[in-house]
Amino acid sequence: MWMWWKKRIYLDNAAGISANPSSPHEEGRRAKHMLDDARRDIARLLEVQADDVIFTSGATEANALAILGIPKKDDHALYLPSAHASVVENMKLLCERGVDVEILPIKNWHVDCEKLREMLRPNTKLVSMDAVCGETGVVWNTREVRQTIGPKVLLHIDASQAPLTEKITRAHFGADMLTLDASKVSDVRGIGALVAHRTIPLEPLYRGGGQERGLRPGSEAPELAREFAACLGQAAFGREEFRARAERARIGLIGLIRPIEGILINEGSEQVPNILNISLPPRDTDYLVALLDEAGFAVSTRSACETDSEEGSRAVLALTDDQERARATLRISWGSSIKIGELVSFARALKEAVNFIDNRRER
Repeated sequence: MWMWWKKRIYLDNAAGISANPSSPHEEGRRAKHMLDDARRDIARLLEVQADDVIFTSGATEANALAILGIPKKDDHALYLPSAHASVVENMKLLCERGVDVEILPIKNWHVDCEKLREMLRPNTKLVSMDAVCGETGVVWNTREVRQTIGPKVLLHIDASQAPLTEKITRAHFGADMLTLDASKVSDVRGIGALVAHRTIPLEPLYRGGGQERGLRPGSEAPELAREFAACLGQAAFGREEFRARAERARIGLIGLIRPIEGILINEGSEQVPNILNISLPPRDTDYLVALLDEAGFAVSTRSACETDSEEGSRAVLALTDDQERARATLRISWGSSIKIGELVSFARALKEAVNFIDNRRER
């Protein structure tokens, strides 16, 4: 009788409403196949082994796993002060655990590798930095840092902001560990990855299962993994074209807003073109964001994870050492769907909003 029974009846809801990749039945095997295919596709793009790709819920978890999973008490670690909060806050947590943590030195919008060389110690275990600053778009000198620290110190690179404009192979950054996040290259949320070879002695953040090499317990999300792999592939395929268009758009936008009195462009010598950070001291840029929102334009003053900060942009402060400049920042960033005409309209709205604020201040 069972040989002729064709209809599948799913009676494993306790393992998940959709099939769990760890389940032994046909639905579970299909889910595992989908997950494995996504892992292989991402590995191919990054030029690593499939086993190196550890799926996480996003960049925050991937950064935490890389940072908290390596140094032990009395070890030494360094990080960029302009990095995402998930790097900075977890470095503070390492410090509470007895790790000696220091800030990487910055000079002319680059890591000062001459000073870094003097800071290295026999017990230096980890250096963590981003490939691209999410607030300013500065492209960091990761390969120079790699050469400076040598092969014995692990280099973790948060490459979340890189895929739209930069090559994302691990070798390109000189990284031992690489963080990626689907939400930075598409509208897919809830999945990211830490790329780390099995020989790196990572410790899981928590216990609960053997998934993802035992480093990230919990049921995986095959559908999200598939979408993640697809959007990374699309970003890689369209990278050169997008970068060229974004560079033209950036030049045009800067030309339109440059006449605004007191405007400062926060950028380094190496820069992704689709993130433009400006300062407009002494204006209240939180108010400016509200005015632009009313006009139909969504921009921010700094990273979404730090919008409650009263100190302004930590990244701009680290790069410029100018508190007034850091308190008056505006970040404009865009993806492939933006049109030149929309940026022209934004520039007009920005000038009108700044004039409105200036006129109120003069009364």
